[in-house]
Amino acid sequence: MILPILTEPNPLLHKQAKPIADARIISAEMKKLATDLIETMRAKDGVGLAATQAGRLEQICVVAVDLEKQEKREIVLINPRWEKIGLRKETDDEGCLSVPEIFGKVKRYKKIRVFAKNLLGNNLEFVAEDLLARIIQHEVDHLNGILFTEKAKGLHKIDKSAGK
Repeated sequence: MILPILTEPNPLLHKQAKPIADARIISAEMKKLATDLIETMRAKDGVGLAATQAGRLEQICVVAVDLEKQEKREIVLINPRWEKIGLRKETDDEGCLSVPEIFGKVKRYKKIRVFAKNLLGNNLEFVAEDLLARIIQHEVDHLNGILFTEKAKGLHKIDKSAGK
């Protein structure tokens, strides 16, 4: 089911999501929420989506991986957190489904180690670099009530109708 996406200035976007208890992680409800988040992200042409963007203050997000390949796949991250690997940061343009048509330059770590649980309740730990690292940092920010616009420099609006 395609979920409605909250947009700024909705106050829920600025609230911290609550961790999901281990017993709920493997529930049918969580599987349904993850499926709906993936379907919504795909329908909206996103590369990541946090539950907070759909009005659910729970620590779950979905992230597109293998972006260059024909057949895209997603990873579900429950109660995710990350830590930097090294000090290298990179500044790049970001946008957000919750802040339509606004883009800005955000400095983020280039390489991170990610810790989360999957839908089976198993621990995940992996290294993410470049675009995948950026997307995960963006989505974890959402779960912490932070929008990219709070970190971005040079915010500007893109009028999608101008190209038509």
